[in-house]
Amino acid sequence: MKDQSLGFNDLDRTEEDHMSANEQTPLREDAFALSDEEKIERIKQSVSDILSTLGMDLTDDSIKGTPNRVAKMFVKEIFGGLNPTKKPSSSTFENKYKYGEMLVEKNITLYSTCEHHLLPIVGKAHVAYISKGTVVGLSKMNRIVDYFAKRPQVQERLNIQIVRELQQVLGTEDVACVIDAKHLCVNSRGIRDIDSSTVTAEYGGVFKQPDVRDEFLKYLQLPSLERI
Repeated sequence: MKDQSLGFNDLDRTEEDHMSANEQTPLREDAFALSDEEKIERIKQSVSDILSTLGMDLTDDSIKGTPNRVAKMFVKEIFGGLNPTKKPSSSTFENKYKYGEMLVEKNITLYSTCEHHLLPIVGKAHVAYISKGTVVGLSKMNRIVDYFAKRPQVQERLNIQIVRELQQVLGTEDVACVIDAKHLCVNSRGIRDIDSSTVTAEYGGVFKQPDVRDEFLKYLQLPSLERI
C-alpha cells in the first residue's frame, strides 16, 4: 500500500512503497548483540544529536531529560516487540467443549509504529479461528497482537505475522485477522487526511472460502458492548 502524500522526490516515493516481500521483520543478524542498557545509551546519544542539530537547548529543564526518555521508550516500550524474550507464551488447552464454530476476538486495541516515518499507527485488530482440537486463552490473542505491533511495522506484515503465529500456536490454518488503523504519517503529515484509515486482512485455511469469510465479517458488524 502506498502513502498518497504529495511533493516527495523519487527517493521518498521509493521508500513509501511499503509492500514487503518478506513476512519477517527485517533484522540484522547481530540485532541482539547489545544489551537493552547498551542500546538505551546509544539511542540516548543519537536523540541528543538530533535535537541539538534541530537547534534545541538541551540544558533547558523541560528537554534535558528527553533523550533518555525517548531511548527507554524505544527499547522498553514501543519497540519492545523486537526482543524475542518478550514474546508471550501461548499455552493451549484441549477443546473439551468440542466447540467447532468460529471464535472471534474483535476490537483489540492496536498501537504500532510506521517503519517509514516512525509515526504512530493506531487502530483495532479483529482475530478469529476455528479450533482443530485446541484453544488458546482469550488474553493471549491480545498479547500476540500487542507483541507484533510493538516494532517498526508495515500493516500488511503485521496482519500476516499475527495470523502465522496463531496458526503455529493452535496447529491449524483456520485463522483470520482484519486490521483497521489510522497512520499518522498520512493523518498528520504529507496529505494530512485526518479521516482516512487503512484496512488490511489475512485469511488462512477455511477463511479463504467466501461463506466463512463473510460470516467472520458479519460478526465484526455486530454492535460491541459498552465498556464495563
